[in-house]
Amino acid sequence: MRQPTPRGSEAGVEPRRAALRILDRVLRGGQTMESAAQGGPRLAPADQALALAIAGETLRRVPLLDRLIDGATRQALPEDSKARMVLRLALAQRVALHVPDHALVATALPLVEGGPRRLVHGVLGTLLRGSLPDADLGALPVEVAERWTKAWGEAAVAAAARAIVRRPPLDLSFKDDAAAKAFAEAEGGVVVAERHVRLADSRAVTGLPGFEAGDWWVQDLSSTLPARMIPADATRVLDACAAPGGKTLQIAAAGHEVTALDRSESRLARLRANLHRIKLGATIVTEDVLAFAPAEPFDAVLLDAPCSATGTFRRHPEVLFRASPRIIAESAELQGRLLEASAAWVRPGGSLVYAVCSLEPEEGEDRIAAFLAARTGFALAEQRRVLPGEREEEGGMDGFFTARLVRQG
Repeated sequence: MRQPTPRGSEAGVEPRRAALRILDRVLRGGQTMESAAQGGPRLAPADQALALAIAGETLRRVPLLDRLIDGATRQALPEDSKARMVLRLALAQRVALHVPDHALVATALPLVEGGPRRLVHGVLGTLLRGSLPDADLGALPVEVAERWTKAWGEAAVAAAARAIVRRPPLDLSFKDDAAAKAFAEAEGGVVVAERHVRLADSRAVTGLPGFEAGDWWVQDLSSTLPARMIPADATRVLDACAAPGGKTLQIAAAGHEVTALDRSESRLARLRANLHRIKLGATIVTEDVLAFAPAEPFDAVLLDAPCSATGTFRRHPEVLFRASPRIIAESAELQGRLLEASAAWVRPGGSLVYAVCSLEPEEGEDRIAAFLAARTGFALAEQRRVLPGEREEEGGMDGFFTARLVRQG
């Protein structure tokens, strides 16, 4: 028998249909959330935001939701079946967004029109009558949890599972340390590092004091670490792979003469806009790092290399499903070539700072070890690994690795 759909539910179906499409494109197509959200029927801004929220909260809990689903079905549903996808979406809404049960059922069943509606209805009924996970409980994909347990230990994996369901704080970098302290006092923020303020609650950035005046820019605390490794006496500094430009702004604000290099003109346009708003200067070069040929070497080179981005899982949970061993290996290989190219631009006695927003040792510690084994002209001066759980009481940090190498001679 066809299950009745309550009147008025139709308006809530389209955001769920969009969320289902996003989830399918991420899990089966390997897309980012941003790209997966493109190309469907145009939704009102509120509905689009709801679709992204539903898909995002689902991705933060997939293993937990699957255990629930598998415990309520006699025969395991295929991993990529529409019924499983719809059940994941519905349960995530109940756990994370506290959507009422009747609304879950009314908006889930139309998503399996012509399919196993009775199955979905029955499984949802069974699970909604039972005990569901706490909203503060997240989970990593099984293969990621196993990989990170081997690399970093069980405590880091447990911290990552806690972090993935918590909204990251808003971090701001300031040109001036005194201004940072004054802003923190006035706005209830916390100074978490020199010239850096953390706000626990998300706010409209453009409405915060100092935005129009160019006093600060948005930048996660962990991503400020590489620029902080640049020696204060380095005059000429190259920021390779510079866009969208947070580190360029940092380097310029610290008083260095910075050249910002990136191959993406569209991303550099954002950097130019930020330089204008913050009232800082930089030489901008549109060029591929592997083809770049500077007229003279630099006192310091910062290479924030393209990577798997698994360290950004708090903001982008989809990266944990996209970053397969193949992607990680390909990223590490590219990073090796970029390191080799960047090393040639460092003057004797100068510094090469390497960074990735990855939690994979192949892209961090292993990459630097391989570089130093092949190149005798550089020595490791310092390195820093940020793992899940660090500064957790303050809202945590994105996973990061950065190292500073010094050219000998």
